[in-house]
Amino acid sequence: MAAMIACSTVAAAGLRSAPLSPSLKRSTASTPFFKIVRAPMLARRLGSIRCEGVREAVDKATKKEITKDEILQNQEENESEKQSVFGAKPTSGSFYPRPEVERRPETGDKSIGSIFAFDGAAPETINGRLAMLGIVWAAVAEKMSGLTVYDQLYTQGAGLVFYVTLVPLIAYASIVPMLNGESTDARSFGPFTARAERWNGRLAMLGFLSLLLTESFIHAPVFGTFF
Repeated sequence: MAAMIACSTVAAAGLRSAPLSPSLKRSTASTPFFKIVRAPMLARRLGSIRCEGVREAVDKATKKEITKDEILQNQEENESEKQSVFGAKPTSGSFYPRPEVERRPETGDKSIGSIFAFDGAAPETINGRLAMLGIVWAAVAEKMSGLTVYDQLYTQGAGLVFYVTLVPLIAYASIVPMLNGESTDARSFGPFTARAERWNGRLAMLGFLSLLLTESFIHAPVFGTFF
């Protein structure tokens, strides 16, 4: 009942904020049915229009369209796209490495298997974001609790609960744009570019691994002992 009252209040507020023509005003004043049924429906439509307007504004400010021609040109000119880190040349239809035009969500296969392939868009993006969050979490938690990452995860158990909860959320938020044909290169906000995110994520992954190895040798929290 409380939810219905709240929805009706929001709908009425949205209706009052919308300009109505004189004929529509006369119709609403003489028709109780409109007040009961049509008003919430109209308010939901107006709210949907406002949401679409906000999304269009965000897209205009942060989104860059990546065309197939641009990808093919980069594939031809960029030396790093002509062979993998292991020296193998990208081959169309191969398991690894694939040409850029085939592995990108904008122009390639958008299936889960393709996105999570070794050269897909998801693995490095998700691991890098989790590592960046992990480094920040480790620094704060170690200063507050005086426990190593291992102790926080497995001795107390609370850290493991947060970790298991966080991983699916970050993975889901990262996968949805890719399934819609949008890579991280298509979005930027100010200094937050895809290139900056990739390098910060790589450094965070190396840093988090170094943190775990160091704490396994000294048996003490790094951030609590040295910082």
